[in-house]
Amino acid sequence: MSAEILCIGTELLLGNITNGNARWIAEQLAALGIPHHRQLVVGDNRDRLIAELQAAAQRCRVLITTGGLGPTPDDLTTEAIAAAFEAPLVEHPQVWAEIQARLAARGRPCAASNRRQAFLPEGAALLPNPTGTAPGMVWSPRPEFTILTFPGVPSEMRAMWEATAAPWLRAAGLAEGVFASRMLHFWGVGESNLAEQMADLLEGTNPTVAPYAGSGEVKLRITARAATADAAAQLLEPVETEIRARTGALCFGVDEVSLASVLLEQLRRRGQTLAVAESCTGGGLGAALAAVPGASDVLLGGVIAYANSVKQGLLGVPAALLEAHGAVSDPVARAMAEGARSATGADWALAITGVAGPGGGSPEKPVGLVHIAVAGSAGCSSEGVHFGASRGRSWIQTLATGEALNRLRLALLE
Repeated sequence: MSAEILCIGTELLLGNITNGNARWIAEQLAALGIPHHRQLVVGDNRDRLIAELQAAAQRCRVLITTGGLGPTPDDLTTEAIAAAFEAPLVEHPQVWAEIQARLAARGRPCAASNRRQAFLPEGAALLPNPTGTAPGMVWSPRPEFTILTFPGVPSEMRAMWEATAAPWLRAAGLAEGVFASRMLHFWGVGESNLAEQMADLLEGTNPTVAPYAGSGEVKLRITARAATADAAAQLLEPVETEIRARTGALCFGVDEVSLASVLLEQLRRRGQTLAVAESCTGGGLGAALAAVPGASDVLLGGVIAYANSVKQGLLGVPAALLEAHGAVSDPVARAMAEGARSATGADWALAITGVAGPGGGSPEKPVGLVHIAVAGSAGCSSEGVHFGASRGRSWIQTLATGEALNRLRLALLE
């Protein structure tokens, strides 16, 4: 048994809308233990849509579509499905009555085009839409092949799925056990190096292990399949334990965490506070921390100190230090961190100063050079790191932010 997801809409192909529906449906299928091997996006083109529908019928047991169920001329899904399998469209009078009543209750006019939504292929069963006017359907135009259609509006699609589609899939006997996944997060190791360390685990079939690279962060996803959620979770445990044993402190968390959230929780457990001082990241470090709910009980504040005059005036960086070493240097990074800690009374402070580019670099201090300082009650340390210039300013700023968070995270583990 396998499923496929077909998302319909030219706006998806153009990038005007992020295709969050496919991800959400994929998660729901995994929770039901229904494997899916393909996701497709097709524009609002009748012929291409028909071709994809007919091809899917040869490959999968269940096809789930989103989009194209509205009243406008470019909403082609229902018509294309009927044409793909040579079935007539049949009006459902009760659906038309419900559409008129719902629009009237909202004080909206009912256009003649809305009536298109009341037509389904002959033999199709209705998937009610409790929050919108576009119903979906469940239809098996061929043996061992079923189509479920949903509108593209995420809130409507999710309500329909939970109310009717998921129960239907279970009742039809298509849910086959449960998938459970766990995502481990790493900083300070490259994807290829991590994959080499996990080469034997990457060859496993249940659980499976797969690496993912991000902006400086690397992830390992562990996925197991079993008859129940508890059994699947038990399969994950020994694999996670082995991965953590091999990687040690490189692994900073699991599932829905970030470096910022992990660091804040470390400080919260210790009853300690944090301040930041930033130059080249321009507030990115503070923003990463402030994005975490509850950050205010740990994060006291910060200073964006681009100009040397601000470094001197607000952070107390000596002019002589700036003259002797330049703003992008370990001595200045340390002075910035110590100044932020002194000004706020925080237990810890992080400081970042560097050359984010694309201009401003020199042979001695090239674009991508960043100095990061960590200050605490036992002293202050700083070290420069070269992130390179090839991926641009935003990349350098993102990596500098992550590296700063990770350095304090590791210091708190000592």
